[in-house]
Amino acid sequence: MKGLKYQLKSVLRDKFCLMTFLLPILVAVALNFMGSIDLSSLGELHFGVLENDLSPQTVTWLERYGPVTAYRTQEELAAAIEEPSTNVIGVKADGDSLKTAISGDELDIFQQAAATLPALYEQRAEAEQVKVLTLERPDILEGFQDIFIPAVLIVAMFMGCTFNAMNIISEKEDGVAFVNEILPMTPSQYILQKVVVGFLFGSLSSIVTACLCFRLSWQNFGMMLALIVLSSFVAALIGLFIGKFSEGMMIGVVYIKIVMLVFIAVPIVCALIGASGPLAVICNIVPSQPAFHGMMALSSGNMGAAIKDAGILVVHCITWFALYVLISIQRKRQVS
Repeated sequence: MKGLKYQLKSVLRDKFCLMTFLLPILVAVALNFMGSIDLSSLGELHFGVLENDLSPQTVTWLERYGPVTAYRTQEELAAAIEEPSTNVIGVKADGDSLKTAISGDELDIFQQAAATLPALYEQRAEAEQVKVLTLERPDILEGFQDIFIPAVLIVAMFMGCTFNAMNIISEKEDGVAFVNEILPMTPSQYILQKVVVGFLFGSLSSIVTACLCFRLSWQNFGMMLALIVLSSFVAALIGLFIGKFSEGMMIGVVYIKIVMLVFIAVPIVCALIGASGPLAVICNIVPSQPAFHGMMALSSGNMGAAIKDAGILVVHCITWFALYVLISIQRKRQVS
């Protein structure tokens, strides 16, 4: 128990671990906040005109496609067009037609709209006879949140790996590791002491993040909890390996970054390319893949796939735990 209290104090003093713990929660809050913002206005056309330059009928026609702002002078209109943070299209009268002006740094869609507007205006009589069907505007973030949320949870689960690795490396540099090697402590007791705190904090961070991002039934929440617990335990075990094989703090940080990159990249790439068959089986070697896939399946209501992924994580837990115990026993025999 004293060892666990010591590990807990180490977490509270380590800003890197606290940042890893809080970052997924802050990102989850940001995702929920962004999901409530209507970003569709960013794709609207915005027109700038001079006062008394266009007829009221022409201004009304322009307002069908986007907001129209009238400027008193040519300089004010030019400044609005050239402003880098806007996509204002300047519109002037050109006889019976229109002439558009842009700065050239707009997105392609606005440049094409500016080039097409004069011809559209000349054919406005024919265009009014065309029946227009207005489709519902899709949510810009909807297609990405299904991937963002499990990725954020993977980062939260990774907290245990970060803490355990940094804790062991710090003990090596402070000489505490030599004391641990001669203490009457079995490899299982050492693993328990090192894993518990990182595992608990990683699980807690993941649970809070999941509660912010998902709206699940009690049954689905139980399966989500199982995926979180198993994934956090595997991440904490991997942190022990990084700490054991890292010779210094900088090397440990590099290993952590590489492992974290693999943990995040593999499931995201598999989701984007729709990996299946032998490739999907090979990707399950990375523990984050079944965790990510299980969360995606759970969010879509596929309980069977989520249970299968939880079983794969159980195999990972047993394999990583047994491997670390064998390596620890082997090293202890070499020391003695």
